[in-house]
Amino acid sequence: MALATVAAAHTRPETSSSAAPSTTTSRSSEDRLLAQKRAMIAALSEHRINTIGELRRVERIFATLGSPDVTQPMTAAWMYYVNSNSLLTELRGLTRNYPFSSECLDEAKRRVHADPASNRSWNYCWLVLAKTHTDRLIPAFARAQAVRPEMWGGTMPAVPLVARLAEAFVEEWSAALAQLLRFWEEAPVR
Repeated sequence: MALATVAAAHTRPETSSSAAPSTTTSRSSEDRLLAQKRAMIAALSEHRINTIGELRRVERIFATLGSPDVTQPMTAAWMYYVNSNSLLTELRGLTRNYPFSSECLDEAKRRVHADPASNRSWNYCWLVLAKTHTDRLIPAFARAQAVRPEMWGGTMPAVPLVARLAEAFVEEWSAALAQLLRFWEEAPVR
């Protein structure tokens, strides 16, 4: 009888100790996720996450959390990314032969602000890129850029040369725009 009591006494702690690690693991996992979320929010607020790829990675992580407290920091991070010229810098990094037009991007931002349908998305960067595409801003700004006298050393070139330069702008700028839009598998709209 004493042996059975000793055996039972040894099994109880093992049972309760094996349940505790599961609870502890679950709790520490939750604590880790919460700490990671706070760290990402802090990184967004301090503008340490500053490329479109990094912002999209964080946005995807936040989407899996389904936590409403991440919406404002993410929205603010996208606004900062666009307004601090980080978007322009990335576009120009993709358009080394014919640097992307800041005027084109400024016009897209102006149109996003003027468009009442822009409240359909929290993602300002996507709205600006999409507006550039849907409003066909690239061809118009490519032509305006190609005809500038400073593009030709102060002389007026022949019309076919201007057209060829405009086509080169359109090709390179459109490829860069398409590359950045590919960061979204689907439109980030409500």
